[in-house]
Amino acid sequence: MASESQLRDFGRQICSVAAGKYLSRAEACEAYRQIILNQQPELQQGAFLMAHIARGPSTEELSGAWDALDRYDTAKIQAKIDGPICDIVGTGSDPVKTVNCSTPAALIAAACDLPMAKKGARLVTGVSGASDILENLGIDLNAPLSKTEQCLQDHGICYLPGEAFLKSGWARLIRYMRFTSAFNIIGPLTRPCEGNDRIVIGAYSPNVCDQLVAVLGEIGMTAALSPFGMVEGMEKTEGMDEFSLSGPTRVVQLKDGQIETYEVTPADFGLQAVPVSAIASSGTAHENARRILSVLTETYDTPEADFFCMNAGAALFISDRAASYAQGTEMARTALAEGKALEKLKALQNIQGS
Repeated sequence: MASESQLRDFGRQICSVAAGKYLSRAEACEAYRQIILNQQPELQQGAFLMAHIARGPSTEELSGAWDALDRYDTAKIQAKIDGPICDIVGTGSDPVKTVNCSTPAALIAAACDLPMAKKGARLVTGVSGASDILENLGIDLNAPLSKTEQCLQDHGICYLPGEAFLKSGWARLIRYMRFTSAFNIIGPLTRPCEGNDRIVIGAYSPNVCDQLVAVLGEIGMTAALSPFGMVEGMEKTEGMDEFSLSGPTRVVQLKDGQIETYEVTPADFGLQAVPVSAIASSGTAHENARRILSVLTETYDTPEADFFCMNAGAALFISDRAASYAQGTEMARTALAEGKALEKLKALQNIQGS
């Protein structure tokens, strides 16, 4: 437990952040180290996290928070794989809630022979997180990381639940938090897989996409896409943390050390736009998992299937496996229809299953 002087120092920092002062990367790292290692009372931890997200963290502060999470709380796996290893993940907390997309998209991208080290967690603000979905599909969230490493090595796919590789601090916090914090931003940035150098990382707002990619550049990611998907007819601030099948998507791209921002539409993926109701989340994790399994097993020509394939296609594109979003999506649709994505799920179940 912190001493009286440490309590007062941290309290002053809370007030300073709430008043609008920005921290250096080292100061942010130290503050988040104390939170992650539970060295401050929970009241002070919560006050800092809320003050920080309410004021809006800077890129330097997020980099410092990431340093603390990576240094003090992230277990690592390794796999002897030549070429890129990719991840698809979202921050959650997005205004438009869709059926879980990153999990089936990762399976489909892996079915196109792109190694996928998919990470995720239980729900924070939505109906179901990746861990809730995969648990419904028979994955053991408590399986040892050695099994995760084996699955990636042997089958080019694995699932890394935050509950397994971020045990001491992040998992304790996220278990009870039902509000957005900097952990929603830096959690998806964690790199528990050595060699993971490509990522598609959706965000709950356009400015967070900018911050995510800026931090990814700071921590040495080779290439990244950060989409904020919009819905035709809705405000541009109302959207989803993935590529949208219901309107344009604002994309921040990191490649070859350069960052650029642009918009794409479903037509750029060779797809027709659909009403957002066609891809909206169901009411429970079980029902969302059932819809995903239906796509993987038989319903290949549905809005959900197109939604999953366009996001898988983006992973293929940023990993240099496809020359365009449209080519990546077509590769994904073919692999899905041939049952290869279902084979990847079965591999996950066999090695990481309960």
